[in-house]
Amino acid sequence: MKEKEKGCSDSECTKESCEGCEHSKQSMLEDLNQYSNIKNVIGVVSGKGGVGKSFVTAMIAVLMSRKGYKVGILDADITGPSIPKMFGITRKAMGNELGIIPESTANNIKIMSVNLLLDKEDAPVIWRGPILANTVKQFWTEVVWEDLDYLFIDMPPGTGDVPLTVFQSIPLDGIVIVTSPQDLVSMIVKKAYNMAKMMNIPILGLVENMSYVKCPDCGKKINIFGESKLNDISKEIGIDILGRIPIDPVIAQLVDEGDFERFSCDCLMEAAEKINNKFANEMV
Repeated sequence: MKEKEKGCSDSECTKESCEGCEHSKQSMLEDLNQYSNIKNVIGVVSGKGGVGKSFVTAMIAVLMSRKGYKVGILDADITGPSIPKMFGITRKAMGNELGIIPESTANNIKIMSVNLLLDKEDAPVIWRGPILANTVKQFWTEVVWEDLDYLFIDMPPGTGDVPLTVFQSIPLDGIVIVTSPQDLVSMIVKKAYNMAKMMNIPILGLVENMSYVKCPDCGKKINIFGESKLNDISKEIGIDILGRIPIDPVIAQLVDEGDFERFSCDCLMEAAEKINNKFANEMV
């Protein structure tokens, strides 16, 4: 189970003596639900919206599930949740004396999203920042995830209240930064990169979504958004590229049909391998 790191005791702490110590750094972490045991927690982030964080989150989660790991997805994008729709989940999450019970996909990936609590999936979530942040905390403290090897957190875009709450309240083992092949790539990546560095969160790598289109006749890759800048930014900040995802109408159709787990694209297979290799020894 993820636990707070040990430091000086509450009784020993003063503003002067505790400043900068491990206890102060960890004091904002929330306790995981007592009936849950999660080995690795990975956030999927971006400096702006519309680059496909949910898509990347879902794809890596499915690939890890196919490797035989127990996987969950915490949908922290409270105002724009899309994870349940991708997996065709329309049932509502229920609760019992232990906490909130997440729903499961066809292949037993556990899902928790605000859309599983709303009466209608298209009902707008018109909440202010503190309520959004507290909802994300509840998905960590009150959801009965049980035993998971990996929990992937689909983060909202940007560097506002909810991403900050996740970084401060949940013990992330690393993040994946998602971007797209446009001129904004440097700014998009650096916003997420700089926030993670400021919060001392490890960065596992970069994923470029909508990277290209493959011609169905000749197989040639067409860069419809122009030449990718990802190699340059990767070298500049010293972060590995985990993969590039093409625009694929077949996968888009699976998303629309709520049947995402049937995708056959292997474009993030290397990403899943790298993440697995990093944490495999810790799970032995």
